[in-house]
Amino acid sequence: MDRKDQFVPHLIVRDGLAALEFYKAVFGGVDGHNMMSPDGSKLMHGEIVLDGHKLFVSDWFAPTDGGTLDSPDRLGGTCVRITLEVDDADAVIARAVERGSTVLLPASDMFWGARYGKIRDPYGHEWGINQQQHELTPEQEQAQADEFFAGQRDPQ
Repeated sequence: MDRKDQFVPHLIVRDGLAALEFYKAVFGGVDGHNMMSPDGSKLMHGEIVLDGHKLFVSDWFAPTDGGTLDSPDRLGGTCVRITLEVDDADAVIARAVERGSTVLLPASDMFWGARYGKIRDPYGHEWGINQQQHELTPEQEQAQADEFFAGQRDPQ
């Protein structure tokens, strides 16, 4: 069996159709297969495809309706961050902010050779936006990490 993706993130949100549009606009995805609930009120299964990889999105459903997951707004936050590799971290973050995201960490050059920032989307999910700029050897990355963390140590 040929697997296109071994891991497919599946996000639970409020207003699944709007979330699909947000993710397509911000990340540049295209529509995949979408299915609404029998009464047409909720997104049972939505997907977008980003550079050939799937992202699933569904509306929240109560356990009495077969739901087994909560959305970040129901939980009061999330315990997961999805990191997305992009060609222009600043542009992706700007598009996300224009559409209601909150910047958690502004894009900046990082010790692993990337431009990286973090956002929380309007649906409560956290994203790491990574633009790899330089490939480093493990030794180079370790040296840069040591330098970075040395400047952050508490001088107790």
